[in-house]
Parts: sequence; structure tokens; C-alpha cells
Amino acid sequence: MANQNASSRGPIFSEYANDADMAELVESFVAELPKRIEAITSAVSQSRGTDLKRLAHQLRGAAPGYGFPSIGSAAAVLEDLMRQAPATADLSAFKTQVDDLIDLCTRASQR
Repeated sequence: MANQNASSRGPIFSEYANDADMAELVESFVAELPKRIEAITSAVSQSRGTDLKRLAHQLRGAAPGYGFPSIGSAAAVLEDLMRQAPATADLSAFKTQVDDLIDLCTRASQR
């Protein structure tokens, strides 16, 4: 899980890794993930729950379309938990889910 070194778990590849028509789109999505990770980390560190929920929602919808259903699922778990929590919830309550999502995003690879 997220507690392990991400490199020890190895990369995750898009389900479209061998689809020439999707290669450029997958490459673009993977290239944007570091910015998304930075935005998630910033939202958590600055206690911006609305932003964190929005970022999770975006990944929930986008990641499966680029062949990364595991990222979409992790984002869905985070978003769903945040929807059930009070608006004033401490974001540290979602640490495990945030760490899992970041781990998967870090490991995503186009090939």
C-alpha cells in the first residue's frame, strides 16, 4: 500500500498502453499527474477540503478514460469518504486514502 516505497511496487500501466490511437492522450495524462499530485498535496497541507474533493472527483472521472481504473477507484474512495464527512472534517482523517491515491498517481506510466 502507500506505506511501501512506490518503486518497490512497480509502475502501473494504462490499459491502452498498446493502443496507438490512445498513446498521445495517455502520455499527456501521465505527464499531468505530477501537477495533480502537487495540487492534492497543497490542498491537504492548506486544509482546503473543497479543493481536495474536486481534485478527487476529477481523477475519479478522468483516470479510467485513460486506462487507469485503479487511480479512478482510489479517487472515488477518497471523494465518497469526503462527501460523507462533515464539511469541517480534519483532512488528516483522509490520510490513508490520499496516500493511496498519490502512490498510484506516482506509479502511473504510459509504457
